[in-house]
Amino acid sequence: MTSATGNSLPIWRCTMLCLMASLISGCGVNNIPSYDEQVKAAWAQVENQYQRRADLVPNLVKTVQAYAGHERETLQAVTEARAKVNSLQLDSNLLNDPAKLQQFEAAQAQLSSALSRLLLVVERYPNLKANQNFLSLQSQLEGTENRISVSRRDYIQAVQRYNREIRTFPGRIWHALLYRDMSLRETFQATSEEAEKAPEVNFQ
Repeated sequence: MTSATGNSLPIWRCTMLCLMASLISGCGVNNIPSYDEQVKAAWAQVENQYQRRADLVPNLVKTVQAYAGHERETLQAVTEARAKVNSLQLDSNLLNDPAKLQQFEAAQAQLSSALSRLLLVVERYPNLKANQNFLSLQSQLEGTENRISVSRRDYIQAVQRYNREIRTFPGRIWHALLYRDMSLRETFQATSEEAEKAPEVNFQ
């Protein structure tokens, strides 16, 4: 009897553990870390699109400079804004530091503003407006601005989902029990008036 009981006890425990694991997994215990990973992935895509824009700037400046070299103040503003963006050290702690995130976004908004002014300058140079290299760069830049907007939207939605899970039942319970070290995430905030809008350029 002892042998039979001894053999059946591990089976009973395994059955209970499997049942508990199944119940727990269905109660959203993994939602918080899963949503946190989605936030990180969405932010990585935002960074990717910002980097794509920064990579386009040198060629854009060089092309405009060939036709409008005396527009030094505007060209310099774009170059300095890009340099400022590239000088910011991005690491995994950025999403956990609202001040750093705001600084990063302020630098990106400054670059957006400088690019907007540069593209408006182009209106005064018909030959530049017809230059194929410039037209290609301008098209890529517009596409990048649209991708940035979409990526930011996806990040905002990911943060909302993550924060909502932490603040509502049953996620709030799991957060208190298992994920207390995972805090609410900051979402995007406009750093300047209409900062979320891509530069508008009229080439007519």
